Amino acid sequence: MSVSQEVAETVAIKALGWLVTQDEVVGVFMAATGASVNDLRERAGDSDFLGSVLEFLTMDDAWVVSFCDANDLPYDVPLMAANLLLGESRAHWT
Repeated sequence: MSVSQEVAETVAIKALGWLVTQDEVVGVFMAATGASVNDLRERAGDSDFLGSVLEFLTMDDAWVVSFCDANDLPYDVPLMAANLLLGESRAHWT
């Protein structure tokens, strides 16, 4: 399955919505990225910011499962969407 830019952005916006409902996880995101509450609101349409939301989400399998289950998505979609949104800036460890 491939993911289009539009689908990737939609998944990322859903991930941001999920993130802000997870008190513990959103705190970790904000601490790790330096994002403020205003950033969460103001940058919701920014592809780079949305990519960082997905990159953060994909750091923990439990978060991916919880998000995907809540949004009826296959578990590999957040990673594919992050790769598309971040493109060459996405760090590869392998």
